This record gives sequence, structure tokens and C-alpha cells, in this order.
Amino acid sequence: MIAFAANSLLCRLALQQGAIDAASFSSIRLVSGALALALIVRMRAGASPPRSGEWLAAAMLFAYVACFSFAYVSLSAGTGALILFGAVQVTMCIAGWRAGEAFGRLGGIGFAAAVAGLVALVLPGVTAPSPSGAMLMAAAGVAWGIYSLRGRGVDDPLAATAGNFLRATPLALAMSLLLAGLARAAPTGALLAVVSGAITSGIGYVLWYAALRGLPALRAAAVQLSVPPLAAFGGVLWLGEAITPRLAGASAAILGGIALVLAGRAQRPRR
Repeated sequence: MIAFAANSLLCRLALQQGAIDAASFSSIRLVSGALALALIVRMRAGASPPRSGEWLAAAMLFAYVACFSFAYVSLSAGTGALILFGAVQVTMCIAGWRAGEAFGRLGGIGFAAAVAGLVALVLPGVTAPSPSGAMLMAAAGVAWGIYSLRGRGVDDPLAATAGNFLRATPLALAMSLLLAGLARAAPTGALLAVVSGAITSGIGYVLWYAALRGLPALRAAAVQLSVPPLAAFGGVLWLGEAITPRLAGASAAILGGIALVLAGRAQRPRR
């Protein structure tokens, strides 16, 4: 979750400073992630890296990265976070409920507290979103929810993530080619995109796929509610933003609610 929060900060910083356009940021992020993971897989295998990943997951990865970047061009941080994580929760919770998963009483209370904390954290900063930005961020949330669900049960998270990044790379390059007339990439923006791709996306998503092997869909959805407060505190540390009582209280509600979800006993799936 720290890696996910760092991605939000890196993307927001690069786009707000005008150091890079959204398409170039997305493409450099995916290409650098693919290269870094391919190198790690090759070093581990000692030969040609095994083929893994799948096209559906790769398409969802590309859709998430591209829609996320373009949406933040026109959305405020609070509005974007609310739409993104609302879409993620709906997508993953629907999948969990369809599979027969359910929270126990303690987990249900915790999930409600975490969602309330998220709303309290971002709602005061929410402005009326542009329709295009809202649709793009909602699409990013759905894509990320599907990508997460595809990672449940993979045997080799590193190889699967490397394969997904490799498959997503030509999609990103095609997008950049189509939007070449709008491209701009200062060294600072390109560096932020490389860090986001190689470290906080590539390695971070490997860890996420590894964690998903032990998380039902509903718990995986709840855990991701920790990203907005982590990003907010990252803004305090790295962007000079202030700690407010609202930030502290909402973060306590979110993290405390997630703790209840993880501590509560999930009900067994219905057959």
C-alpha cells in the first residue's frame, strides 16, 4: 500500500508541475517497469525468463495506468481519490459477494468505519468533477479492481507481474504514438515516471500479487482503503502539506477499520 500511495504522489507531482504529459508518463512508467522486472526475472532464472502473465490482466494494467494519469490532469486529488477507490471497492466487493464471501460482524463494522474515514478524508476537498475526468478515474478503478482479482491464485507473482508489464508495453507505446503531437517530457518528469514504473509499480505490484494469495476479495478491497491516508501523510513529508485534525481523525478511522476487517473472522463462502 505504501508503493500505491507513492505512485499517486509521483504522478501528481509530475503532472502538476507540467514536467511531462499524461501519455508519456504512462508509457515511461510501464516500459521502465517491464524492463526492471524482466531483469529481475532473468537474474533469478539464470536463463530466458519464463513466459507468464495474461493479456486480460495486461490490458487492465494498461487501462488503469493510462486512465489514472489522464484523469489527474483535470481532477483534484480529493475528487480523484474518492472516485478511484469507490470504483475499486464496488468492483472487488461485487466479485467477492458473487463468490459467496461475506464479512463477519466485526469485519463489517470495520469496513463501514474505513469507508466513512475515506469519505471524511477526501470529501471536504472534493469539487465538482469534469465528466471526462470522472469517467476516466472510474474506469481506472474498475480496471485496477479487475487486475487485482486476476492476481488471486497466481503461483509466481514475480513472473506474472513481469509478463503483464511486458504485454502492456506495446499498448502504451501505441498510445504514445497516437498522441505524439502532445508529447513533452522534461528530465524531472521522465525520472519521476521511471521511479514510478520500476520501483513503486513494478516491485510494488509483485508484492501486491503475492499478498493477494492470502486475501479474499473483500479483505483485499478493504486493505486498499489505506492508500489515501498514506498518500496524504506522504504529502506532509515530501510536499510540505500540513497535518490537520481531519487528516489525523480520518486516518485513524480508516486504519482502525482495516484492522477490524483483518482481525474479524470472514464468513465462509456459500456453496
